Amino acid sequence: TAELACASLAALIREPAFHIIVVVSQPDKPRGRDLQLQPTPVKAAALAAGLPVLQPGRARDAVFLEQLRQLQPDLIVVAAYGQILPQAILDLPRFGCLNVHTSLLPRYRGAAPIQWAILNGDAETGVTIMKMDAGLDTGDILTQAKTPIHPEDNSDTLHDRLARVGAELLVRTIP
Repeated sequence: TAELACASLAALIREPAFHIIVVVSQPDKPRGRDLQLQPTPVKAAALAAGLPVLQPGRARDAVFLEQLRQLQPDLIVVAAYGQILPQAILDLPRFGCLNVHTSLLPRYRGAAPIQWAILNGDAETGVTIMKMDAGLDTGDILTQAKTPIHPEDNSDTLHDRLARVGAELLVRTIP
């Protein structure tokens, strides 16, 4: 859903070995002074690439679960989605579900790992590609990539760098 996921989506689109069958994002939200519905960053990127988009209100929605079952995905990739996936989704793809998480797990499970790394004065952080399970960022770690936290970094600069690092790591990890 979030901007962070756009780099991973773009990397998957560029890679000819991958075939994206659908992109899932949170529903559009009203933004701006006039509260017009605006697409999420991932939805906008997916539509620009000509990809279909599903936007369930909840990942547990029965209609959404049936749509995913009918698509028969081999793999589901999650990056900054904002909802915990039910077991029915985790069990659906034959190769499981991967998560692009912006910390060196097991450190900073859950929300705001970028901000926690900066607030705690960490010298480095990174991205973890993990196989998802029912817990919150508790699945098996497949790969990790580190990056230093520079004195001039803030949550925006580190976010952008981790988005790029995560996208590159994801494309290398999937095969």
